[in-house]
Amino acid sequence: MDFLDSPEVLEALAAVEHERWAHWQSYLHNQCSRQPDGSLLMPAHLVQRWQRQIETPYAKLSEEERASDREQAIEYLSALRTSVDRLRDGSSESPQ
Repeated sequence: MDFLDSPEVLEALAAVEHERWAHWQSYLHNQCSRQPDGSLLMPAHLVQRWQRQIETPYAKLSEEERASDREQAIEYLSALRTSVDRLRDGSSESPQ
């Protein structure tokens, strides 16, 4: 079995993705105003900023924005390294 196809790697990456998503959702919710019906109202300036980022290829982002993306990529690389070490050691512990 190819290392990247292993269930351990999939679970490690899925755990990183969930952590990233949960952190982002927490941040996003904290930037919004909760409405009486429970919905969230997002400030226009954030919508404009994030829409610009959505439409901008990585290579054209500011250095600060690319650095933020690199920080996230490092989390994925760390999960891959941990998976490699576990597979080498014969351990199949679930990622946390």
